[in-house]
Amino acid sequence: MKKIGFYLRIYRKILAQDLKSKMSYRADFIISTIGMIFTNIAGFVSFWILFKNFPSIDGWGYYEILFLYGFSLISLTPVQCLFDNNWSLRNYVYSGDFIKYCFRPINLFFYYQSEVFDVKGLGQLAFGVGTLVYSWIKLGLGFSPLMLLKVIVFLVTASLVMIALQNAAAATCFWIVNSFYILDLTLKFKDYAKYPVTIFSPLFRFIFTFLMPIAFIAYYPSLVILRPDAVPLLSWLSPVFGLAFFYLSYKLWMFGAMKYSGTGS
Repeated sequence: MKKIGFYLRIYRKILAQDLKSKMSYRADFIISTIGMIFTNIAGFVSFWILFKNFPSIDGWGYYEILFLYGFSLISLTPVQCLFDNNWSLRNYVYSGDFIKYCFRPINLFFYYQSEVFDVKGLGQLAFGVGTLVYSWIKLGLGFSPLMLLKVIVFLVTASLVMIALQNAAAATCFWIVNSFYILDLTLKFKDYAKYPVTIFSPLFRFIFTFLMPIAFIAYYPSLVILRPDAVPLLSWLSPVFGLAFFYLSYKLWMFGAMKYSGTGS
């Protein structure tokens, strides 16, 4: 098994080449980054309009919902930046080009995912951090090293859940021809992550917690910071679920990849 240092060196070299190729089309990079920022601004404005008419939603105030929104944006950044190549997986599989990844003496999952770094996600990260800090100040949450540690741990946890969902959805292309719709559906579901799961019906609460666990992207992790006096067990178990979901999605992805044998043509 290769050491972590080896993979970090390889990734640094791959990342440098990918960024060089992207910066050769600077206009495309700038336009797409601006588009990402305006998309997030539109989400911010939608919250403002909503709370102009409703002072709270199921006991959640404007700045608490804004906190969830900022938290979700930050937690979604790793899947945006580091795992964006999952969207191209089905094309590589159907064309037969995926076979080239099977002959490298490094981890197949790492090699495939490391080829693409979506710089636009950094704009999303900046907006998410700004939103989180703004809502944090307005809520008067205070600050301590322990709170910072909790935020980091639960942000990583939330990121692992979203990465796991995308990995699993993308891996279906090894068995399903029209797998794009599964991946696209997963992406659409993440939009519900910025809302507290309690506003949904019991059926959807169950789905968003155990079947399509988007509640672990913002709601359950954020409760540790927002409502520390009434943290449910699922919030404390978020790191365990995050690691478990990611591991299972990785194994599913690798299972499909190792069974892949080309198009046969």
